[in-house]
Amino acid sequence: MSLQEQLDAYRTQFEAKAPAEALAIVRKATSDLVATGQAERALGVGSKAPRFELSGSSGAVVKSSEQQAAGPVVISFYRGIWCPYCNLDLKALQATLPEITGTGASLVAISPQSVANGRKTVEDLGLSFPVLSDPNNEIADLFGIRHRLPDELAGLYTNFGVNLPVINGESSWTLPMPARFVVDRSGVIRYAEVSGDYTKRPDPSVLLPILRDLASRSE
Repeated sequence: MSLQEQLDAYRTQFEAKAPAEALAIVRKATSDLVATGQAERALGVGSKAPRFELSGSSGAVVKSSEQQAAGPVVISFYRGIWCPYCNLDLKALQATLPEITGTGASLVAISPQSVANGRKTVEDLGLSFPVLSDPNNEIADLFGIRHRLPDELAGLYTNFGVNLPVINGESSWTLPMPARFVVDRSGVIRYAEVSGDYTKRPDPSVLLPILRDLASRSE
């Protein structure tokens, strides 16, 4: 089953049980974000990727410059451990990791949640790639994917037990749009996929032809 098929199956199950009023709030927030066109304005292919130095779940600082010096880097932005769609996405990346690293590339995942919650994500999902904490969504903002949740949705999340100020350690109520980038050794973005609809994610397998092409050029 593809990643999107898994996401669609989860969404169908969730929507069958969720209160109609809650679904209306979620759907409106998603459609409004898509309508802004922000995803299309985010950094794309040919743009220079912002550099970062972020703390990982192990406590070590990961520097994008060092990762790029070793080979292409796949950067995957996700919302947090509380998001089941993100967890399915991360597990799909983990399943594809041997093929990604087999091309000479590396993979990092970035979210605004605290380092402690990043550590829990790694432990709960059995991840073996760096999960990085992006305080205040500062790096997400540089990529053009940070957005603020509308008050109605923030209130709904709080009622559902998703208190982002606690999870992320800051009170902006901002999140990154789910996004995937491939950055080459020179820091140029060679692949970009950003979605204003958090239930839509590209399958990790689409990364492999891009990474193999980059590998062949460096030989």
